[in-house]
Amino acid sequence: MENISGKIKEAVDFLRTTTDKNYEYGIILGTGLGKLVDEIEIELTIDYEDVPYFPVSTVESHHGRLIFGTIHGKNVVAMQGRFHYYEGYSMQQITFPVRVMKYLGVHTLFVSNACGGMNPLYRRGDVMIMVDHINMLGDNPLIGANLDELGPRFPDMSEPYSFDLIELAEEVALENRIKVHKGVYVAVSGPSLETRGEYRFLRAIGADVVGMSTIPENIVANHMGMKVLGLSIITDECFPESLKPVTLPEMLEAAGVAEPRMTKIFTEVLRKLP
Repeated sequence: MENISGKIKEAVDFLRTTTDKNYEYGIILGTGLGKLVDEIEIELTIDYEDVPYFPVSTVESHHGRLIFGTIHGKNVVAMQGRFHYYEGYSMQQITFPVRVMKYLGVHTLFVSNACGGMNPLYRRGDVMIMVDHINMLGDNPLIGANLDELGPRFPDMSEPYSFDLIELAEEVALENRIKVHKGVYVAVSGPSLETRGEYRFLRAIGADVVGMSTIPENIVANHMGMKVLGLSIITDECFPESLKPVTLPEMLEAAGVAEPRMTKIFTEVLRKLP
């Protein structure tokens, strides 16, 4: 994305014509996980297509709106719908909204996704706290000229998901009797689902779940100095020896079952943050 600084400024200037607040917390809602906006005291809603240089969501269940408001008194901006590499967007386009969020005041990013569970202890409808990830997308949003005002050339990724936020999410889950796993997320380009051999390979390299998103946004958030908390919802079981065909409606159904637990964790973590 050429002249990214200028494009960020144009997008931020446009949004500043409608709100002058600082929004300290950003939220990215994944496939089938958009109902968390019901917990937001909404002040303003803007369609992606109205924001300069924002891509437009093309995936079913991704509404394509920026939601501004508060949760437990905390100022939040939520992306109801995200962008994926398989939609044909560049890594810079996918992560552009994260950079805009930073300039709106966001210092902490909450990300969610629907994924396939490969760890044999995981079941459809379970929630996993992301503690690490493996990038198998074949691309990186930081490739190209680095702009020092956005972040360092070689950002450290030893703590891609904040240890403090992970601990807080575990505390919230325990208090609310929500079963959670902690594990490693691997992202592949998609959009085809994986073969039995690919599931075996991805499990062998250390991944617990597999999806097609999140990692680009996480890399850019870390590049810009944000803290990140990530939650994955297992929408299908990816065990090679008992693999069965799965459809998008089935995945959305599983996401809908688990979504209230994910929402509870995110909102209660927000409540506990200073």
